[in-house]
Order: sequence, then C-alpha cells, then structure tokens
Amino acid sequence: MNASSSPHTGLSRRRLLRLGGAALAVGTAASVTACTRPSSDAITAQLVHGATGGSLKDTVDPHFPVAYPDIARVRQLYEPLLRYNADYTIEASLAESVEPNATATEWTVRLRPDVTFHNGRPVRASDVKASYERMLDPQKPAPFATDLVPIVDLAASRVVDDRTFRFHLKRPYAVFDQIVASYALGIVPEDFDLSHPVGTGPWKFQRFVPGQRSHFLRYDDYWDQRAAFDELVILDFADDAAKVNALLAGQVHTIDNLPTYLAGALDSQSASPLVSETGGWVPFTMRVDAKPFSDVRVRQAMRLIADRQEMINQALNGFGRVANDLYAPFDDDYLGNDLPQRQQDIDQARSLLRQAGQQDLEVELVTSTAVGAGGVESANLFVQHARKAGVRVRLQKVDSSIFYGEQYLQWVFAQDFWATKRYLPQATAASLKSSPYNETHWYDERYAGLIASAQQELDRTRRRTLLQDAQRMEYEQGGFLIWAFKNQVDAYSDSVTGLVPAREHPVSSFRFNLVKPVETR
Repeated sequence: MNASSSPHTGLSRRRLLRLGGAALAVGTAASVTACTRPSSDAITAQLVHGATGGSLKDTVDPHFPVAYPDIARVRQLYEPLLRYNADYTIEASLAESVEPNATATEWTVRLRPDVTFHNGRPVRASDVKASYERMLDPQKPAPFATDLVPIVDLAASRVVDDRTFRFHLKRPYAVFDQIVASYALGIVPEDFDLSHPVGTGPWKFQRFVPGQRSHFLRYDDYWDQRAAFDELVILDFADDAAKVNALLAGQVHTIDNLPTYLAGALDSQSASPLVSETGGWVPFTMRVDAKPFSDVRVRQAMRLIADRQEMINQALNGFGRVANDLYAPFDDDYLGNDLPQRQQDIDQARSLLRQAGQQDLEVELVTSTAVGAGGVESANLFVQHARKAGVRVRLQKVDSSIFYGEQYLQWVFAQDFWATKRYLPQATAASLKSSPYNETHWYDERYAGLIASAQQELDRTRRRTLLQDAQRMEYEQGGFLIWAFKNQVDAYSDSVTGLVPAREHPVSSFRFNLVKPVETR
C-alpha cells in the first residue's frame, strides 16, 4: 500500500539490516536461522508470518488470547458466529443469521449448512451451546464474554434443531450481535480438548511451542476461501530488528507492526508496507485507585502534558490521527470529535499539579515492545514532554513475558494496546468493575448504570444519548490517555499477494487464507 502521505527518510539495505544494531542471529525465542529463502516451489508450500511479542504464556486457547501472536493463532483455528469484515462491519460467519425477538430477550442463531470442524464433523447447535458454556463459565469467563455471564440464561437457552440455537437472556441486550462477532468467541466442538485443538478455521493445528513458533496445515474442507498455501508457520519475535531482518532475508513473508519509519524504505528491498486506517490505540494507562492518579487533576494534567501531534509525527512517523482520550472512532455514536480537543498545555498542567499538591511529581512508566509499533517511542517522547511541566518520569522497559505476566493490569502507570472495537464492547472489556482488562481500575456507579442501560435500550436515539453521556464521563474522569488512533503498518514480501487493509487487526486481520504466492514466469 502507498505510504507516501507520511514523512520518511531513505534507508539503505545495509541500514535496514543493522536496525537496532541487531543481526539475524538475535537471540529471539523463535530462531529463524534454520530457515532459508523460500524457493518458488517452497513458497507455494509454506507461508511464514513474523508476529510481534510472545512468551511462554502464549496460548492457542480460542477464548483467552492476549498478545499479538495469540491473536494471530486464534484467528487461524477458530471462528465466531458472526465476524467483522475489513471495513469493520458485521457479516455472517459460522451463522447465516443471528436475530433478536421484538424485545431482544431472545436471539436465534441459524448455522450455515456447510461447515465442518477440522476432524470432519459438521458443526451443530449443540456445539454452540457447549462453546458458550465454556465461555460463560462464571469461575473463568472468556474475557470478551464477561459481560454476557450475568445476562445469558444458559439453562433456558436451547437447541432447536441441529442448525438452530436460541439464546435466552435474563434482560434485553440490544447489541448482542456486536459481542458474538468477537474473534475471541470462536465455536469449538462439544468434546474440545485444548491439547489437540480443533476448530472451523482455514488452518488446522499441527504443532505449537509457546514463545517460539506454531505450525498449521491447510484445512481443505474449509467453508470459505481455501488457503493457497499448504502450511502456515507463525514465529514469535521479541525484537523488531530480528523481525524486519527476517522479512528482508526472505525468511518470513509477512510481519505485523513494522517500525513505521521503515515504511517508505521497503519498496527497494523486495518488500512492501501494508497500511490500514484502524481504530487501534496504544494508550497510557493510569490507575485511578492508586496515588498519584487517584486525583483526577493529576490525570488531567498528564493528558495536557502530551504533545499528541509530535507523538504521531515521531513515534508513528505520521501513521495516525489525533485522538481525544476516547476510544471507538468508528462507532456511530463516537463523541470524541465533538468535545474540545485536548492538546499540550504545559501551563495548565502545572496549575493542576499544584492544585493537587504534586508540583514535584515523580512517576514510573512501564512499557514494552510487546504493545506494538509506536509504544516505546511514544513513551520516550512523553518523558520529554513531562519534563517541561516539572514531572520526572522514569521509564522502565520490560520484555513481553514480564509486561504481560503476573503484574499485568497492576502497573500504576503503563501502556497497552487495543484493536478496533465499537464503544459498548470496548467499555465492557476495559471500563467496568467486571471488565477483564481494566488497566486503569476505573469504576463509577453512574457510568456503569449508563452502560447497562445502553445495553438494554432498543431505541437507537435513546441508546445514543446514554452512550454519549458515558463518553463524557470517561473524557472528564477516566484513566486513559489516548493520544492517537494508529494507522496499522505491517509489511509483506513481494513474493506474496492478496493482503488488503483491514480495520480490526494487523495483516488483513490475520486472515492468512487470503494470501497467495505471486506467480513467476
């Protein structure tokens, strides 16, 4: 894709290969030294993707992905009832339809007739029931199904016939379809065994080594577009240098989260950037229940310290749009563009800090390359911005296994990454007491009431009012510093084609069944 609208400097192949002072032998857990440049025959046999991050906590569990490699793997093996397409609109997936009754207290799922699991067995309504029993286990709910736990009455829900399942809800849920379209709510067979994972996706499981690599075989009976390659390998890369070098050496064919300053330099290196306008964001997260961020004046000061445009220009190399501390820009009810745009105001930030008794504030900011392109770079810039306001920020950069380890969600001041979502699914994932990924520990009873009312409200206009009232609260009191929406920048070898920009996830939303080898004469 053309990235010429953003500023770049020319880079030689030598400089690319010396990125970060690293060579191909960088000690990433996923050694690529055994790979060789694919021949024209080999490339039709195996597609190799370089994924950002990963650790020994990597998983192939359909309902509990966390890091980029997890997401990439899950999307190969499993599929939800509905899905988001490249434009981030809902379309049919395993279900032909998911329809509510007049009060949205029942939603009826009608499965496609032509879908089979990787073991050859047809997908049945009883599998939908079993999958949601697994996802809605109150002792261990799937993160993106947490909000459904108190709402879905599984005992009253029932299998109507082999292709029809009816969800019975304890109260109306107007946007149930938005939830079941999540990539992380895949349907699995009744006898699902995580040690031998079986799904309906375009690739079937072959081998998995956490923190290193995963290997998949094409599923020839896939109901949608069959993959052009016989095999797919996903390699974990903790180091950007090793990841880019592997692409340039022909050892991988696609990578996610290309360092953005390289986007304009790949065309002469037998590779191309793939740029997608997304609603993805890499926020600074401030715990509202811990000092100094328990004082809203400190949170507001931090938001006024950030020079958002400079972060976009330098950390993202122009690949992004200014954000206004609210998420979900593709939601029809998004309010961020209608509220006063926050921009750097050092004098006002100093004033707020004085009022809070924090004029000599010192804080630690935890970051990692695992949050994706622009994360560490924006953190470094924020340290400089904070210095202007008299705030000393100590930057702690940790690897993926630590950042997403036992302390994840406990950091007082940190970063994270989020993919494109609509407002209600995002709020339920991150902004409620019950949210599985509430990095900011934000909770407000009035806000929670607005969200609950919006979930049940069938009238579109009234629901919009509720959602925008909730957004005003987050804008004024929340714990996120959302400085930009990223244009996702990935890269692919000139030996493959078929990739298209997608708003949800990197590399065409990791739909590797769309990738084809370039025919050579």
